[in-house]
Amino acid sequence: MATDNNATQKPANNFWVAVTALAGVPLIMVLGNSMLIPVLPDIKDALKLTSVQVSLLITLFSVPAGIIIPLAGFLSDRYGRKLVIIPSLVIYGLGGIVAALASIFLKDAAFFGILAGRVLQGAGAAGTAPIAMALCGDLFSGKQRSQSLGTIESSNGLGKVISPVLGSAVGLITWYAAFIFFPIIVIPVVIGMWFLVKEPDTKRNKQKLDIYLKNFTKVFKKQKGLLLSSYLAGAIALMVLFGVLFYLSEFLEQQYGLDGIKKGLVLAIPVLFMSATSFATGFIIKGKETLMKILVVSGLTIMTAALILLPLSRNVILYFVAISVVGIGTGMVLPCLNTLITSAASTDERGLVTSLYGSVRFFGVAFGPPLYGFLANKGTGLMFWSSSGLTLLGAILSYFFIKGRNQKLTSTFNFAPAPAKKPKN
Repeated sequence: MATDNNATQKPANNFWVAVTALAGVPLIMVLGNSMLIPVLPDIKDALKLTSVQVSLLITLFSVPAGIIIPLAGFLSDRYGRKLVIIPSLVIYGLGGIVAALASIFLKDAAFFGILAGRVLQGAGAAGTAPIAMALCGDLFSGKQRSQSLGTIESSNGLGKVISPVLGSAVGLITWYAAFIFFPIIVIPVVIGMWFLVKEPDTKRNKQKLDIYLKNFTKVFKKQKGLLLSSYLAGAIALMVLFGVLFYLSEFLEQQYGLDGIKKGLVLAIPVLFMSATSFATGFIIKGKETLMKILVVSGLTIMTAALILLPLSRNVILYFVAISVVGIGTGMVLPCLNTLITSAASTDERGLVTSLYGSVRFFGVAFGPPLYGFLANKGTGLMFWSSSGLTLLGAILSYFFIKGRNQKLTSTFNFAPAPAKKPKN
């Protein structure tokens, strides 16, 4: 199986200092879309836009990011992780500046300038969280790898927890305040990545693109069952969670009249469960592949059970318990998938392997809300029960294709045959 080729001795990072700096990267990426959602109605009114036009502010961030992520992964394998992450963060911040300047100076004609800024932000976002995952794989092994990836997943979830509240609060200043906020929040993350994270002094294998892709194809063929099932499970888990949250947002407004910061706080509950579970899972798994397989299958199974019960829940407390269970299941699944995927390739191909996973996750989150909007019009029973079918499919595929073994993952899946037992005399 794959090994960490060309790796030299790993630098002496202070574990929690480095992980804290790395955790800021996915937090930035999440805020890029989620912070805008509460202020979209204000932007729509200020610029006299249609619903379709204002939705482009989300679409033209997500689609460029999903498309460019694999290229960012290739560049990180070839030139280094930090040389991709830090410029990507700067581009992300510049996109916010473009959108803010267009909002301030172009007045009613600002829409196309804002869209240009959002495309630039999406391009920058492509080189953030997936590459940070690959860097964790380079820096740490065994228990530290699973802890670092659990923390990154927790930070991702935390961003989704605070973004509705933060977006609503910043939006009270003015409708374009979020665009100004983006470049400001990028500055400490760039400084942290530059000074606090020491990348391994690895001799990068600057092979030609065709050779690189052949080597990647070999890795993918060896690990295709694990990678494809893990990619699918990650996409399903996130699509279901954020599809449910999208539905819940309208449900709270229509049924209980909740809006603004109050609605943001309520929406944060299931994501908070996901974030806390992700953090705890990173400490529990300790790189044990068998345990990770159990948690992935179990997490998807309890999501299935909760989704089956949701249409039957007539009590609002039971409803929120079921949705919180969906968050807990997602938190069990994602850190395990992160560890399995980052450990499935050597340093030379890890960036592309994790970046493809990042693309799949991004599209899962992007397609969840419109899909649930469509299904909700057909009936909540169809919406939740079809979702339970997807999570059950993910659980079944994970059960068959994640090959649990009673040993820990080190730098990669390098499972040599066990030494033969000595014959008894």
